[in-house]
Amino acid sequence: MSEITPIVLVHGGAGDIPEERVPGKIRGVKLATKLGYKKLQETGNVLDAVEEAVRSMELDENFNAGYGSVLTTEGNVEMEASIMHGTTMKAGCCSFVKDIMHPISVARRVMEKTVHNYLAGDGVMEFARNEGFEILYPPGQLVTDFARQALEEWKEAHKRGEVGFARTEIGAKNKYANETETKQYGEVGTVGAVAIDKDGNIAVATSTGGITGKLPGRIGDTPLLGSGTYADSRFAGVSTTGHGETIMKAVLAHDIVKRLEFTSDDVQTATEKACKAMTDHLIGTAGAIVIDKKGEVGIAFTSKKMSWAYQKGDKIAYGINQGDFTEETIED
Repeated sequence: MSEITPIVLVHGGAGDIPEERVPGKIRGVKLATKLGYKKLQETGNVLDAVEEAVRSMELDENFNAGYGSVLTTEGNVEMEASIMHGTTMKAGCCSFVKDIMHPISVARRVMEKTVHNYLAGDGVMEFARNEGFEILYPPGQLVTDFARQALEEWKEAHKRGEVGFARTEIGAKNKYANETETKQYGEVGTVGAVAIDKDGNIAVATSTGGITGKLPGRIGDTPLLGSGTYADSRFAGVSTTGHGETIMKAVLAHDIVKRLEFTSDDVQTATEKACKAMTDHLIGTAGAIVIDKKGEVGIAFTSKKMSWAYQKGDKIAYGINQGDFTEETIED
């Protein structure tokens, strides 16, 4: 097998992203992929690369993860994350993480320090304390002004009966599709990263604050293997973003990997087909980033926008609207 050119590919969430938020999203995904790629060069470890890329976005209030996470109906941050190595098939997942800056690092610690795939609630918080993670005090330090404003707008829309659960223009082929679960209010999204090294090892990491106005205790697709995150180095690694309830039903990440296993589609075609099939059938929109076993990249979304970027060698590519593709040479 010939040596593969390493790649780090990231996304910063899919959804109805306001134009004023676009520059921050683009800056953030470009920085994340550069930091992830640098870490991959330093350690040669794809898990290090995807964790570093996601940690960068968890620090950036332009993203719905870590600092900048959206709020529950009660005004709190409840985060979740997952990470997976496609060669060993080891994984770590967590939900209901509170007042910790980097849920993705908690997920990785679950993978490396327990015999489990998934910890949540009081259990994951106690585990994090025992592992030495800083629990921010007083609580609420991850709440941003933008998140507070978004929740207030959500509450006003809810009073008017407009909380974004209206049939989209795409329409559903499934006559049984639940029209109350079709479109989320306001900006949504997740952050994620996929990396491949020169030997074909693939890793994926995904992190989120969920959706504005979610009920306390809600779990989305992000921490669920096969939905928000999936890696199998024999085929591909996938991180998804968008309407979590829909992604969960479609098991979108796993669907893309299986299309690559059982069809002749290239990675871009498989990614596009899976996202479109999900939205056609279930209405909700989403996006996915994928790297296949050959080091080819797939990027697709049925949402209005999805910020993404990847670095390969000294080139970085990025975009946010449908059809966007800008490539730049990275200066030393």
